[in-house]
This record gives sequence, structure tokens and C-alpha cells, in this order.
Amino acid sequence: MPIKQSICYPIMKPADMPLETLVAAGARMGYAAIELWGPGEDFPDVVALAQRYGMGVASFCGMGGLDNGLNNPANHDRAEAELRASIDLAAAHGVPGIICFSGNRRPGLSEDEGVGYTAAGLRRVAPYAEAKGVTLNLELLNSKVDHLGYQCDHTAWGVAVCEAVNSSHVKLLYDIYHMQIMEGDVIRTLRDNIRWIGHFHTAGVPGRNDMDDTQELNYTGICRAIAATGYDRYVGHEFAPTGEVLPALERLFPLCNV
Repeated sequence: MPIKQSICYPIMKPADMPLETLVAAGARMGYAAIELWGPGEDFPDVVALAQRYGMGVASFCGMGGLDNGLNNPANHDRAEAELRASIDLAAAHGVPGIICFSGNRRPGLSEDEGVGYTAAGLRRVAPYAEAKGVTLNLELLNSKVDHLGYQCDHTAWGVAVCEAVNSSHVKLLYDIYHMQIMEGDVIRTLRDNIRWIGHFHTAGVPGRNDMDDTQELNYTGICRAIAATGYDRYVGHEFAPTGEVLPALERLFPLCNV
């Protein structure tokens, strides 16, 4: 079955382009879903447009606190409330997964303690996510270029959290761009850890731009490896095109349609 490709629209839609233009064009090209960073005021429009053009909504951020997240137990009450509300919203609109954040490292916080606190925060919500059929995807981000200090910055750390929670609905958002910066070895890593991956993000490295011959990753090979694992969820494209958006998406789709 071909990779199900999704468009993460906030990073790529120009301010003067109507959202419907992007969604209609994406559907015509073969993209299966749209996703967003919200949910914000645009969420109802995203859902309505996706339905109109036969697309799904793949993902959205289920909590705040990218810098100050689940690795701090002081945030667990807030995070639980936000995640429960987001789970309800996702379940109501058929969104399969929402994004969670570890937060940044703090003085005196060890890596093992960060794993334990993050897992404890997710365990508070995991049974509700399971009951509603929504996956909590803990995002892997680079702490070298874009998100200095972020703790969930290596696959092994994220897997340790997932293993500690031990829920079918707590997984990782494996962002290929971020993990190439932090550790490389993308294909071997995703093959070895696919049971813990609930969503993928892409972008060219370096620069977080187009997946073309100006960057270092072979996305056809990567998507082929993802498909070979039997993964049947979404691969979301989260990059900033250097030129016009629609031609960039038109070029990208066949590259990953494997």
C-alpha cells in the first residue's frame, strides 16, 4: 500500500493563499490528509475543507509547553487537562493522533528522571486515549539547531518513555529532519523502532526546505523502507518550500509515493 502523505499546512501556506486552494490542490495531487499545529480558530475550517475534498486530518498539537512539558511533574495537571480535551476533539473528528512534548532539560534533571516524569505524565492520559482510539505521539525534536535544550531529542530516549508507559496508544512522532540532525542512521533506526512510531514528519536537511537534490537525505529510499515495515499511518511533510508551494508539493508527491 502506498505511503499516506499529509501536508502540514502552517509551515508552507503563504499568507495570501486561501487554505482551500492548498487543500484542493493537495487532494488533486493525491495527498491523503492535511495537518496543523493548532488546534486554533482555523480547526473547523481545516476539518470542513478536508471533508469537502476527501482528505483526512492527520494530526495536531494536543498540548502546549514544547519548552515546558511533561518532564516536569508540576505541568502534569495542566497537560492532562489539555490532552483530554484534545483527545475528545480528535476523536470527534476522526484525527488518529495528537502531538505531545517532553519539554526542555532543567538543571539537576537527569536523563532517566526525565524519562520517568514524562512517562508518568503520559500514563495519566493513556487509558483515556486508548478508550477514545487516539494515539499520543511524543515528538522527537533536535536540540542542536532548532529547539535548544529539548529533552526528547534521541530515538532511544523516546523509546524508553514509550516502553515505560507500555500503551498501544503512546508512540513517537519520528521527525526525520530532526533525527537526521541529532543521530542520522534513519532507515535502520525506524526499522528497529517502528512499533513505537505513530507518525512521521519530513523536511530536507539542512535547512528544513524541499526534499530535492540540494539536501542530504534520500526520501524515496526512506519512504520505501517505511512502507516495507507495514506502517499504515501518515507521513506528514513539514517543510518550508524555497519557491512556490504548489509546484513544490507536485514534485514531492511522486518522490514519496512508494
